[in-house]
Amino acid sequence: MAFMSASPGGSAVAQSNAVDDNPLAEIYRLVAEDFEHVNALIPLRLTSDVALVEEIGQYIVESGGKRLRPMLVLLSSQALGFKGDAHINLAAIIEFLHTATLLHDDVVDSSALRRGRATANDKWGNAPSVLVGDFLYSRAFELMVELANLDVMAVLARATNTIAEGEVMQLANVGNCEMTESDYRQVIRCKTALLFEAASHTGALIAAKQAQTGGGDQPTEHAISALRHFGLHFGMAYQLIDDWLDYAGDPAVMGKNVGDDLAEGKLTLPLIQALDTAPQKDRAFIREAINARSCASIDRISEIVKSCGALDYTRQAAVNEGERAIAQLDALSDSPYRDALRALTDYSLSRLN
Repeated sequence: MAFMSASPGGSAVAQSNAVDDNPLAEIYRLVAEDFEHVNALIPLRLTSDVALVEEIGQYIVESGGKRLRPMLVLLSSQALGFKGDAHINLAAIIEFLHTATLLHDDVVDSSALRRGRATANDKWGNAPSVLVGDFLYSRAFELMVELANLDVMAVLARATNTIAEGEVMQLANVGNCEMTESDYRQVIRCKTALLFEAASHTGALIAAKQAQTGGGDQPTEHAISALRHFGLHFGMAYQLIDDWLDYAGDPAVMGKNVGDDLAEGKLTLPLIQALDTAPQKDRAFIREAINARSCASIDRISEIVKSCGALDYTRQAAVNEGERAIAQLDALSDSPYRDALRALTDYSLSRLN
């Protein structure tokens, strides 16, 4: 089977053995043809009479990444027996929504680097980045209308609204050293996990819609709910893994500046846990660094989160969420797509090693 390049976020170039050393290779091969269609559809629907819209849109969409959210659409729909091409449009919708949030996030955070290269706002300025993000949102909703599935539209409309609320919640908690783990989990559920949940949930919904019109066995409500919760727990694990990697990972691999969150006054789970468990003098040091909005003390803070057990605590929290995601898959019938969802979760958790 022909397969695209090792970076699914790049051009849809068919290659036979381009990904043999990619841990996700077998998963991508399972839906290689679908991914090629998604990658072909995205630039087609990014067309605009305004050249700068296309330029920025293409830059951010082709900036790399594993496109895990569209992958969840493809795998979830087919895990419930979907046959057709609506999942291609749905995967592109999810990618447009995700890309729009990235553009807006980078402006809000004044980020200069993402995935190892300059952000759109650093390259073109804040105003064009925000407006192109708006364009991507509106284009995503145009594609939703073409799907003609009100259940899918309802899920994605709610998710988009909740993601925006999550961004505001995060902004409201900047510099808040009293933020609890429960508060933080609510922020990342809204800001990050909801789009993963929406991806797997809507994938299940289009399979259910097809079955209603005589296109196969009707999936059970239990199976649909299981895929929805799979996406939620997968997304929570994904964010918690990123939180862990901020203090334990290789900056060159992560493609972002270490200490960015600290410099912005954002508390993630390692810091929240350290503020609960570290010695008093270390807690005071963390508070001073957060109040100073500086990453100059990132090395010392990294030592603190490791020595007080906050990093191990975050790692275990991520593992727990990943295991919850995998447990949801017991509700699905045996298939290569169900196995791929598990393998995708295992791969994400392997980043903790």
